[in-house]
Amino acid sequence: MPGNPQNILQILRKRWLLVGFGALVAAMIVFAATGIIPKKPESAGPLAPGFILRDQQRRLTSLEQFRGKVVLLTFLDPECRQICPLTTNSMVEAVRMLGPAAAGRVELLGVNVNLNKARTADVAAYSRIHELPRNWRFLTGPAAQLEQVWLAYHIHVAVSRNGDVEHSALTYIIGPEGHEHGAVTTLMSYTVLGDEARELARDMAPLLPHASVPPRVPQTSDLVAEGKTPLSAIGPKPVQVSFGKSHPHLVVFFASWLGTRAKLKQKLSAFDQYALVARQRHWPSVVAVDEVPTEPSAAAARQALTSFGPTLRTPIVQDAHGELADEYQVQDLPWIELSAPSGKILWYHDGWIDAARLERRVRAALAAATRATKTKLAIPAG
Repeated sequence: MPGNPQNILQILRKRWLLVGFGALVAAMIVFAATGIIPKKPESAGPLAPGFILRDQQRRLTSLEQFRGKVVLLTFLDPECRQICPLTTNSMVEAVRMLGPAAAGRVELLGVNVNLNKARTADVAAYSRIHELPRNWRFLTGPAAQLEQVWLAYHIHVAVSRNGDVEHSALTYIIGPEGHEHGAVTTLMSYTVLGDEARELARDMAPLLPHASVPPRVPQTSDLVAEGKTPLSAIGPKPVQVSFGKSHPHLVVFFASWLGTRAKLKQKLSAFDQYALVARQRHWPSVVAVDEVPTEPSAAAARQALTSFGPTLRTPIVQDAHGELADEYQVQDLPWIELSAPSGKILWYHDGWIDAARLERRVRAALAAATRATKTKLAIPAG
């Protein structure tokens, strides 16, 4: 998970303040000597710290070898299912926004922050399941080398009590001459991914010949106020699922890259067993939600998930822009939440869960809600 953004911003402000003061002094010297006010240079910062690490194909990779190109440099955990997929997708989307000509002049680099997953195979697996492009390199190496790079770029890395790696979610923009040109922080929000990609693209455009950022196209919202626009289920059954008040659900947020098709189908089948119990006991119905902002391709994910349709009772819908995930405050994938008819979240769970344990947890959550209100929850049919 990302580190404290306020600390990161303070560090960056100090670095850029020093650079700005130096530029001002240089401009005053030129003016005193010639009487000419020099043209304001591009907002180049300090020279980006160099390093040499190995990428997912075991190639020795140095930052210096990409002189002449624009580099997007970020820091990732190869096991991460939280913010890291959002970071890499925003980087890829930023290059796409700049057009095919720019793609050949931009290099995408990730540096590993998980010392327990520091093998080449670990970073290769992340690169493969997220279908990252040819101009992507995920770098790793011995602990001492990785820690030196983190320190050089002011990246906070820590391991929480439950074993999760917490780290700063910064993406640096490095110009063709090797100087820093700012940094963008990834937020734990699915809906802002497009805006973060546009910010990266806008900051890169002045560094790339003939590159420009296309105008922002308003997204078509999947959800509308309280009633919510129903989302159509993937597959042959013409089912629509509504969310919000009066539409209680057990909602399973996931992505197609969380496992092979066989493994994913097996995990989702646990919720089919819940669906049978829920129908008999009038519990909230279950729905699985594919988080498109984390998918390498929305169309490819839809095609893969369509094959589940004939055999799964659990309807699967796609959250195209992440609005549903943000409303439910999803922090990881998979992520499970149980909602009441009022819209209140009664229970949540981080990760997959087996059918028997799921049934026990839902029963306990509904019983607790009934005791709190002293009235049995009235679950609408359907």
